[in-house]
Amino acid sequence: MNNKQKILKLGLPKGSLQESTFRMFQKAGFKVAVSERSYFPSIDDREIECILLRAQEMSRYVEQGALDCGITGNDWVLENDSKVAKIADLVYAKQSLSPVRWVLAVPEGSSIHSAKDLKGKLIATELVNVTKKFLKSHNVSAEVEFSWGATEVKVASGLVDAIVELTETGRSLRANKLREVLTICTSTTQFIANKKSFADPWKKAKMGQIALLLDGAISAEGKVGLKMNVDKDNLERVLRILPALKNPTISHLSKSDWLAIETVIDEKLVRMLIPQLKQAGAQGIIEYPLNKLIY
Repeated sequence: MNNKQKILKLGLPKGSLQESTFRMFQKAGFKVAVSERSYFPSIDDREIECILLRAQEMSRYVEQGALDCGITGNDWVLENDSKVAKIADLVYAKQSLSPVRWVLAVPEGSSIHSAKDLKGKLIATELVNVTKKFLKSHNVSAEVEFSWGATEVKVASGLVDAIVELTETGRSLRANKLREVLTICTSTTQFIANKKSFADPWKKAKMGQIALLLDGAISAEGKVGLKMNVDKDNLERVLRILPALKNPTISHLSKSDWLAIETVIDEKLVRMLIPQLKQAGAQGIIEYPLNKLIY
């Protein structure tokens, strides 16, 4: 195989996951850009060819082999019953680093409080097949219709009895005066591959490289590096204050009685820790951002 043939066709999600996916690729070391009306993002890797697709469709095109691999939610893999290889869980969503949930929601005053209360009811959702499987597993007979959008409005206005909707925080549901009844399924962002492509050694290795860098970028989210100097007399006091992923790195400075400490901590802790570290005898404290954290 020559260099011109070594191309990995990668699907990137268009829509709610697009911005966060592009940001993760940037942190992972890839420059990805797309013009407003284009479906073909540019990427600074000659061995990768990108296309933008809705996350809902991604697994079908990967399964068919039109794409070697792609990024989507495992909810849509389940919805399409796609036979694909999972390369990695990439736990990030539009707003958070947590799995998202598909929940059954009803108006606040609804008499629906459990799965059995759905008998004979009308439910609107994009996740039709998964919802039907959930109802079947609970021996509940209800009608499930596909929703093209504005799903929360349909139940709030009485067009349907309940909805199954994706949520990260629940704020939108509460704003529409809806009540969560139960969780249908949880979902994480996944890096998936066509099984034939994944069996190709070069493509598998290329996908593995991308997955490793993306995982490192995700692991670094919300964390920073912290460096400082401390004399030996204050070392134990400083170490007792510092949380760390593992043990902090300690190295000797040119002055025999001084040491350098380096560690990684949650960014939200920094504003509390720096004054404590200073009081404990740390000097030359430096905080720096992290792009990738490879365990």
